[in-house]
Amino acid sequence: MKYVLVTGGVVSGLGKGVTASSIGLLLQACGLRVTSIKIDPYLNTDAGTMSPFEHGEVFVLDDGGEVDLDLGNYERFLDSTLTRDNNLTTGKIYQSVIDKERKGDYLGRTVQVVPHITDAIQEWIERVANVPVDGKEGPPDVCVIELGGTIGDIESMPFIEALGQFSYKVGPGNFCLVHVSLVPVLSVVGEQKTKPTQHSVRELRSLGLTPNILACRSTKALEDNVKTKLSQFCHVPEENIVTLYDVPNIWHVPLLLRDQKAHEAILKELNLLGKAVEADVTEWTARTKIYDTLQDPVKIAMVGKYTGLTDSYLSVLKALLHASVACHKKLVVEWVAASDLEDITAHEAPDVHKAAWDLLKGADGILVPGGFGDRGVQGKILATKYARENQVPFLGICLGMQLAVVEFARSILGYKDANSTEFEPETSSPCVIFMPEGSTTHMGGTMRLGSRRTHFQVPDCKSAKLYGNAKFVDERHRHRYEVNPDMISEIENAGLSFVGKDETGRRMEIVELQNHPYFVGVQFHPEFKSRPGKPSALFLGLIAAASGCLEAVLQASGKMNKVFINGVANGTATGKVYQNGNVYSNGNGLHH
Repeated sequence: MKYVLVTGGVVSGLGKGVTASSIGLLLQACGLRVTSIKIDPYLNTDAGTMSPFEHGEVFVLDDGGEVDLDLGNYERFLDSTLTRDNNLTTGKIYQSVIDKERKGDYLGRTVQVVPHITDAIQEWIERVANVPVDGKEGPPDVCVIELGGTIGDIESMPFIEALGQFSYKVGPGNFCLVHVSLVPVLSVVGEQKTKPTQHSVRELRSLGLTPNILACRSTKALEDNVKTKLSQFCHVPEENIVTLYDVPNIWHVPLLLRDQKAHEAILKELNLLGKAVEADVTEWTARTKIYDTLQDPVKIAMVGKYTGLTDSYLSVLKALLHASVACHKKLVVEWVAASDLEDITAHEAPDVHKAAWDLLKGADGILVPGGFGDRGVQGKILATKYARENQVPFLGICLGMQLAVVEFARSILGYKDANSTEFEPETSSPCVIFMPEGSTTHMGGTMRLGSRRTHFQVPDCKSAKLYGNAKFVDERHRHRYEVNPDMISEIENAGLSFVGKDETGRRMEIVELQNHPYFVGVQFHPEFKSRPGKPSALFLGLIAAASGCLEAVLQASGKMNKVFINGVANGTATGKVYQNGNVYSNGNGLHH
């Protein structure tokens, strides 16, 4: 087994996750099998209880693992299916060591950070690195490990010590360290400054790790004299110093690394030059060129609660992007804070209220994503009502689907107090209820999580056609509440069809409105399995409907321009998947 460790220095937000994903993609393009591990030094057991404002979205895996959003990048770039063990946190390590201590596994020894915590970290990495994530038999060839945080952080010290020991343990030729650092350009003099990177590498070396490759973030390519200086003071060969300069989108990053022969430097360090083939990124390059040349816009109004931080909806944005590129449309996302649509805002801030409604009414399609808590709920209901009444293409995800049912019950069935018991426990018309297997006392890991099967009830519905006329589909879930099964018949008789249900037939998964261009709500999160070369079926449906080409997509049974739809249909995955991305740059880092 070969290991590539990606660390970061100077500041956070440099794009270690994108760099690690891009390295993995290039190694995969060289014919190697690749897996990934993300190390997060925080004490949380997982990301499940963390606020999106604090840490961006919570990415959900097939096995129900609630993990860091970087694992979403890994899955999208590498077309892999990771597990919860691929995300290692301080909380998980300490919990495992303490559990062993309580059972008496340490035979009375004093349990310490060194060697017990550091040994547990190394054992975890070795165990997980040998688990295949590409659906094939046998262990992968290379494991790409990303160490979260910045070199020098107190909380990451046990991991750095463990990785230092690990690099010595596996020996030369089996371990390659890629250090991502910042080379700022001072606007006053316009000169690239190397001192921050020098200090970062010095600290890294003092902690027992020596970088083999430097990946330098900057606004422009490194000048030759800057590379020479870095090589001299950081003890890294000039050919092993690459520049990650600002690019239009992160799909360019693997190509940037390839053009600077970063993959060859890594293969050389790992003694894999004889095993690897020439990197083939033909499809990736073609897709990136298409993305760069898109002109015809499609506007999607994103009506959410966390619109102040786009990372809160990262996978949703990526899924929209994948679908828009497949439809050859330039994605324009109009961010609409749900609370700005509510009547109370009209009284308190009329200009804000008007601007929000103008954005909503000017959109080609409306998307209401998942969320928790009652803030902005009424605004989401109003947006859903507008989409339903004005024939605007609509996609509701998780909470968005539940609120579509609530809005329908209020407006069409006449239940003025219809609501979810999440927001109004005593409502006399509970359209959405707490799932019986949920926990009311513990938050972490107690939801209905991971991949679950949805069976289509109506073969010729839009959703089934988008999934390639499948009989069932496997998608990922993350919810505590569900549509009240006792109200289903009344709702369906009024025109809102539940076209997808779980295996019991009592849990509603997909809802569609009859006599509407595209009005779909889903209890699951289709965004988590979307890929650039294989966009999510339902996101493709939204973009196609918003672009006026839905009928062509439906007639092709979910295939469009040789783009395969994602999700497991009839138990068989179709198509080859490539990857994800969008980026904005502020000169200091890649923000994915």
